[in-house]
Amino acid sequence: MLIGYARVSTDDQNLALQMDALKQAGCEKIYTDHHSGAKAIRPGLSQAFEVARTGDVLIVWRLDRLGRSLKDLIKTMETLDLRGIELSSLQESITTTNNSGRLIFHLFGALAEFEHNLIRERTTAGLKAARARGHLGGRPKALDLPKRQLAVKLYLDGQHTIMEICKLMGISKPTLYHYVAEITT
Repeated sequence: MLIGYARVSTDDQNLALQMDALKQAGCEKIYTDHHSGAKAIRPGLSQAFEVARTGDVLIVWRLDRLGRSLKDLIKTMETLDLRGIELSSLQESITTTNNSGRLIFHLFGALAEFEHNLIRERTTAGLKAARARGHLGGRPKALDLPKRQLAVKLYLDGQHTIMEICKLMGISKPTLYHYVAEITT
């Protein structure tokens, strides 16, 4: 049996394109999710797994519909393999029903992981170079040092409520507590 799975990340997005492609591919049953690929629990995918039997083919519009990470895709593929269920991706023209399709699936996965690692390395190198030039990064402090010290002094004096201090200084309670921890430790 051909089983389709379609997913969009938000409720604002539309499943129509994927649904049409899966119907055109001959899927007898189609399961859907409106969740991010990063979410571990996807009810539609779980239902597709429950229905699928040995010899069935799970068809997706694109591989990224199964998950965003290589680790997640490989885990899904291992689950399908153990149960004797094949995978087919319409956009990438990949099918695991033959050995060359399995090879291509793993090559695409390895390339995706390689690209992810390159991005992480470039980001780390950029942050390190910025720090070397004196840029600390992160969000700037809401108050300069004298004002932070004043806010902490008002807090420690106990003459004003936390809400009064926050309103007076134009900061939130977590920010006040952060300043207190920063200055008193």
